[in-house]
Amino acid sequence: MKVHAISTGTVTITRNWQVGKGQGLTRLANTLLDRNFTEPLPIFCWVIEHQEGLIVVDTGIPANANDPILFPPHMALVQRAARFQITPEQEIGPQMQQRGLSPDDVRWVVLTHLHQDHEGGLQYFPHAEIMIARAEWQVAQGFAGRMGGYLNTRWPHWLAPTLIDFDPIPHGPFPGSYPVTSRGDVFVVPTPGHSVGHQSIVIVDGEHTLFIAGDTSYTQDLLLANQIDGIGSDPAAELDTHRRIMDYAASTNMIYLPSHEWDAERRLKERDVLRIAQPLAAMEAANR
Repeated sequence: MKVHAISTGTVTITRNWQVGKGQGLTRLANTLLDRNFTEPLPIFCWVIEHQEGLIVVDTGIPANANDPILFPPHMALVQRAARFQITPEQEIGPQMQQRGLSPDDVRWVVLTHLHQDHEGGLQYFPHAEIMIARAEWQVAQGFAGRMGGYLNTRWPHWLAPTLIDFDPIPHGPFPGSYPVTSRGDVFVVPTPGHSVGHQSIVIVDGEHTLFIAGDTSYTQDLLLANQIDGIGSDPAAELDTHRRIMDYAASTNMIYLPSHEWDAERRLKERDVLRIAQPLAAMEAANR
């Protein structure tokens, strides 16, 4: 199995977007009005060459991502706070072709969530099975979805995804899972918080477990520091997701691969495992 990390351009976001400041509407206002910005961050998509077929996790941003969005009105602030740098050649389709991979050969596209920098390349995969968590799909629909920042009017007209309902059988610290491959070596687990139906993809590759984390945190260090971002829909759920990921890392040779950290590509290449000596749940129990 081979996994490619492909960044569709870069994005600069406010510092308070990367690490939230305050609570509730104050946290959102601090995020959107902050004048301090990060360095350019990657927008990683992941292409998995699996014996059952090509799998794409997230599809990045399109070249027109900075075009003005007139509705909802607050999108002008969102676009000021998240600035994309991308050319047409950096979209996921052309980049796959440069690597000798055809978008037409993709069997599955799994989206961690439906924010525009994760679903922006869907147009390249009309023949693939698109997989989205049911909770994410439902919250992203219609007027309410657009007010929540989902650009549902830009989705391909043919989009009719497979909606994931997680089974009730726990997988380690996660309350359920959903298989992508029949071999069971690629599957999805629920990781809500950044968005209502956020999910992460787990790849069992020999002795290593690759954890494609989407936006559960923006960096591995922020995960370890248990820092939430500035736009997450549910901070409590985000913190709970962090705990579950760290518990999972304590019991597996897990490589943590978030979407917006340059070092994730190095960790993938070098199989740099996240080392946690003891599950957090056990540590908390011991300290009670």
